Amino acid sequence: MSAFDDLFAANADYAESFANSALTGTAARGLAVVTCMDSRIDPLGLLGLKAGDAKILRNAGARVTDDVLRTLVLAVYLLGVERVLVMPHTDCGMSKVTDTDVHDLTQRHGIDTRSLEFHTVPDQHAALRHDLTRIRTTPFLPDDLPVGGSIYDVHTGRLLPLMD
Repeated sequence: MSAFDDLFAANADYAESFANSALTGTAARGLAVVTCMDSRIDPLGLLGLKAGDAKILRNAGARVTDDVLRTLVLAVYLLGVERVLVMPHTDCGMSKVTDTDVHDLTQRHGIDTRSLEFHTVPDQHAALRHDLTRIRTTPFLPDDLPVGGSIYDVHTGRLLPLMD
């Protein structure tokens, strides 16, 4: 018995009624969403989208890292993205630890992670403002690319506008 048997069984059921074979891989609604990997977030559902509408980029803390910028460049120039929403969330684990905390934790397991930056989030609003600025000022994306930010409340399901 494999640790993944339940997933393969569920996929077999899913494939029986699969109806998305005509999707092209472009973002039909011209949207990219940068959000957290937290399993409480259903980015398509909470934004009223369906498969094929948007590119969803997920990482711990919804941070705009170099890899997110790389992916946005590909999404904009190859995959039909015309606007970007950065959407971290309330009650995020990345706001409850520091990079040092994570390094110390992994060290207790015999793993040295000091070469990694975890982009922990001591202030979500400040981090979101920083990440929006990073996208807006990168020389790799169009100057007129609409970029917005909002914090998703995992307890109410509502988007909370960024207050500047």
